[in-house]
Amino acid sequence: MADYKPGEMDITVQEKTFAGFIKFVTWGAGIAIGVLIFLAIFNS
Repeated sequence: MADYKPGEMDITVQEKTFAGFIKFVTWGAGIAIGVLIFLAIFNS
């Protein structure tokens, strides 16, 4: 633990992963909302 210094860790991979996750969730929510609207319009 003596070698650890806060703020020095490279977190670029974590940031890219989080950005990808947010993009996936945004697209997923958009598609789900689109499907619900489609089902509401063309109720069969």
